[in-house]
Amino acid sequence: MLMAVFFLVAGVTVYRNGYHPAKFYLLAWSFLIVGFIAAILETVNMVPVMYYINSMQIGSAIEVSLLSLALADRINMYKKQREESQAKAQAVAHEKSELILIQNTLLEQKVYERTLALTKSLNDLKGAQAQLIQSEKMSSLGALTAGIAHEIQNPLNFVNNFAEVNQELVNELQTELKSGHAEEAIALSNDIKENAEKINHHGKRADAIVKGMLQHSRSSTGVKEPTDINALAKEYLLLSYHGLIAKDKNFHAEIKTDFNETTGKINIVPQEFGRVLLNLFNNAFYAVHEKKQKQNGDYQPAVTVSTSRENGHVILKVSDNGNGISQNIIDKIFQPFFTTKPSGEGTGLGLSLSYDIIKTYGGEIKVNNKEGEGIDFIVVLPVPS
Repeated sequence: MLMAVFFLVAGVTVYRNGYHPAKFYLLAWSFLIVGFIAAILETVNMVPVMYYINSMQIGSAIEVSLLSLALADRINMYKKQREESQAKAQAVAHEKSELILIQNTLLEQKVYERTLALTKSLNDLKGAQAQLIQSEKMSSLGALTAGIAHEIQNPLNFVNNFAEVNQELVNELQTELKSGHAEEAIALSNDIKENAEKINHHGKRADAIVKGMLQHSRSSTGVKEPTDINALAKEYLLLSYHGLIAKDKNFHAEIKTDFNETTGKINIVPQEFGRVLLNLFNNAFYAVHEKKQKQNGDYQPAVTVSTSRENGHVILKVSDNGNGISQNIIDKIFQPFFTTKPSGEGTGLGLSLSYDIIKTYGGEIKVNNKEGEGIDFIVVLPVPS
């Protein structure tokens, strides 16, 4: 009985704390207690005895019914809580979805704006790069033009000088003819003929230089053709040398060549490969010229160019006895825009462009550097068998 009272008090406490199904428990437990009390009273004959049914059975039946209702109520409560939780979860999910949508919209806007800024920067960089490349091309063209102008000046001087001499000889010839001195006239005519042959020779030389200039000024078609690398190297070597002499009349350097005739012809774009040669030769002459200006004494500038053919490769080597390159920057010389020349004297694209051109032929440029003594640039090109 005390236990029943304890459970009844516990049920009241739980119900007061807001647990809704506890009311069914309280009712069920109350009917059970009433049935229990009624059964005791029947036992002591204090209430009439019902033979067809027991009071405890009635109390138990009511208790079971009420507990069933409590269970159903609890199930409904859990269902309602679950629906509320689902509704809250859906609301939170919807809120998150809207938040993500807003964030994505903002992110897309920022990405779009950033893309526009990067595209503009890229276009600006491409424009600057194109200008620098054009500047490098114009620098190479300037060196080439200076070399051509200096080289063509020599035969033109000969033509002019011999033409002036011939004018004087013609005047003398006419005088001798008028005087009837046949032998002197014949001698003068022989001199005139010899001078005319010299004029013709130097005129053809000038013509060859102009034709070569026109050939190099043509736009490259990008089509490879069999090219005598020895002849091409010799031609650009002289153009580079005369280009530097045109800038400094006092400059002089010893040029040594060792062209191996077994190299034969290789498939290259002459104008394109000529740019590589011009860059290498210009750098070599610049290095020895710079060293000569800084040193007094017995230093003799020298540039050596050689070709050979080894193991299915044509090798072209350009050497100078300048100061070489500092060992701590030797790895940077093929990087775009890197230059060891003073500001305004180089774009830093010559060796970079040369490196890229050689790579398109499947070749490579090697460097053998001796700081303070000079440097060798070695171009290695594969030759299809």
